[in-house]
Amino acid sequence: MTEALDTLIAVLDLESIEVNIFRGVSPEENRQRTFGGQVAGQALVAAARTTDADRMVHSLHAYFLRPGNPARPILYEVDRIRDGRSFTTRRVVAIQNGHAIFNLAASFKVPEPGGAEHQLPMPAAPPPTSLPTFGERMAPLAHKYPEWVSRPRPFDLRFVSPPNRAGLPDRDARQQVWLRADGQLPDDPMLHACMVAYASDMTLLDSVMLPHQVTFDDPRVQSASLDHAMWFHRPFRADEWLLYDQESPSASDARGLARGEIYTEDGRLAVSVVQEGLLRIH
Repeated sequence: MTEALDTLIAVLDLESIEVNIFRGVSPEENRQRTFGGQVAGQALVAAARTTDADRMVHSLHAYFLRPGNPARPILYEVDRIRDGRSFTTRRVVAIQNGHAIFNLAASFKVPEPGGAEHQLPMPAAPPPTSLPTFGERMAPLAHKYPEWVSRPRPFDLRFVSPPNRAGLPDRDARQQVWLRADGQLPDDPMLHACMVAYASDMTLLDSVMLPHQVTFDDPRVQSASLDHAMWFHRPFRADEWLLYDQESPSASDARGLARGEIYTEDGRLAVSVVQEGLLRIH
């Protein structure tokens, strides 16, 4: 397990400070605001800590309300909305400096065998091991983004095509990324779900920016995640290769919509993701 992955696991291991109240911290990274995937992952951990162990998250819906300060801890308050025979519902509010910065609704379910079964086929993609590593792919950009390129990452990312920061013209609003945790994880399905919740926010809004040849750090651009939704369809491991197939069907009114499907390497549709982001280009 790499140090970056070990740090992320520690970040997701929230401190319980009172019934239904948890505290999380951010890793020591040079960020202006807390990474949205971290807050989503921590909020899901908080919700799961108040549910029965036999129930697995099947959906979450969240709103990013204010930027988080990575230098300060975040409090997560859990509201136990409902405990049914099959479903459990939780609401989580993340608080900093007395203000809500994020809220999440998550639903957990007892697994059921049988029933209807179908899925969209996995799209074609080259094998992950045939693609350059993140460091190899980003090496030409290291002079322009030295801190971003050299930052240790808890996930091994393999871009099928050059990433957004390559600034290539005539790009479609779609991309594919293979990802997996950079080390072996414990056999805890909720940890794997929280890890993928974290990773799902790393590249998704790039698909909105690709046709416009802009990046998050472009001085002409104001961008932020607005909301985030995930549906967990089938079991998976976050430390095995997952294909994140992403596209943006629309951008208008200073907002861009992105959606993605996450497939296991053997072709099972594991997770669906939808996110809307703010995108102002001046």
